[in-house]
Amino acid sequence: MNLEEFYAQIGGDYADTLQRLCNENMVKKFVKKYQDDPTCANLHNAALQQDWEAAFRGAHTLKGVAQNLGFERLYQVSAVLTEAMRGNKPLEDRSLLDAVEQQDAAIRRAISELE
Repeated sequence: MNLEEFYAQIGGDYADTLQRLCNENMVKKFVKKYQDDPTCANLHNAALQQDWEAAFRGAHTLKGVAQNLGFERLYQVSAVLTEAMRGNKPLEDRSLLDAVEQQDAAIRRAISELE
């Protein structure tokens, strides 16, 4: 799968990301680096430990990474999760975290199919 197909599969914005990062090689480099990003796992662990400050930071960080890389679906669900925990509020709706984890997993699967 090429980069444009990857972005189509994950519901991302390839054109905007390409414009922001200047060339396809840079986009591909940062997309592939996402495979090693521990933010979603850290968010998951913080939520399990009920460390709402760390969970909020994780959700907020993931939202920024998703926005910068043009991962629109992940950005949208992480933005909702971030707002739900703003002010270090406990996560009352587990489905918000589940949605983030599902999008993260879909992105990681798609990255593994990149040429």
